[in-house]
Amino acid sequence: MQYRHLYYFVKIVEAGSFSQAARTIHVAQPALSQQIAELEASLGMPLLQRSARGVRPTVAGEKLYEEASSILRQLDNLPGLIRSSTGEIQGTVSVGMPASLSTTLVGPFIETCRKAYPKVTLKFVDGDSEFLREEVEKGRLDLALAYEDEFFPVVLRQPLFRQNHYLISSKLSAPTAGSIISLREVAKIPLVLPGPLNARRMVIDRTFAEAGLSLNLAAEAVTVSSELSAVRSGAGSTILNLGDMSGFSLDDFAEPRLIEPTFYLTCCIIWSSEFPLTLAAEGVKKVLIDFLKDSIHKTKRPGASWLD
Repeated sequence: MQYRHLYYFVKIVEAGSFSQAARTIHVAQPALSQQIAELEASLGMPLLQRSARGVRPTVAGEKLYEEASSILRQLDNLPGLIRSSTGEIQGTVSVGMPASLSTTLVGPFIETCRKAYPKVTLKFVDGDSEFLREEVEKGRLDLALAYEDEFFPVVLRQPLFRQNHYLISSKLSAPTAGSIISLREVAKIPLVLPGPLNARRMVIDRTFAEAGLSLNLAAEAVTVSSELSAVRSGAGSTILNLGDMSGFSLDDFAEPRLIEPTFYLTCCIIWSSEFPLTLAAEGVKKVLIDFLKDSIHKTKRPGASWLD
């Protein structure tokens, strides 16, 4: 087994097909097929399931993908790690952020980080909190910001701030005016919410259940943008933190209303409990924490309270 076997295998799994991987990494498709055949022969088992729709890893292939991705990332970090030990910190640091934060924070954070560490290259990944936590756990992300309702022991974390939730409604179908609305009143309103495995949905479900109330669920949405599109059209309201507007303006909606009793998610910075951070990642982690604290205090982010 050689480096190229692992590299090609990871790229094929990520691309979902031999042809797409060949175009991405500029290697002829027959050569990729030969490399995977050699890899499967050396391990004595199939690693990919082939179909007309493309390829997907077998159970053994999924395990190899997880381990190989981690190995390749560590190899990529090695030059920066060695150079950092003898001088200025450098290297590549992968950072995950929910879209609700990345849409407004990535640009300013890049500028802040470059001033502190000009030889560090940042690589950003968007996704929901569950996906980002899994990527950190598997060693494919150095750091991530994630909203959590409960703590998962598979990663290390530092809680940063709590975020209260608001009722967001269309201007066309907003309930009675006011800056605050009770949970009991919200229970009467048709809601468009994320699916049941989403961290925000889980805390909403638990809060309503503890209050002895049922959700009036009009629809479920995969992304925040589709949620807000449905709300803006009048299909229902949603429960959201005001930083999670995914490119929409608050001017598109009725006045947000704080839900009482309040409930919140905690935004944490998380990193792997198994893979130690490089010097570059440690530096970026500190800069990111300071940057977020400064940003929340300066912008007076609605419903957010920093955890000192």
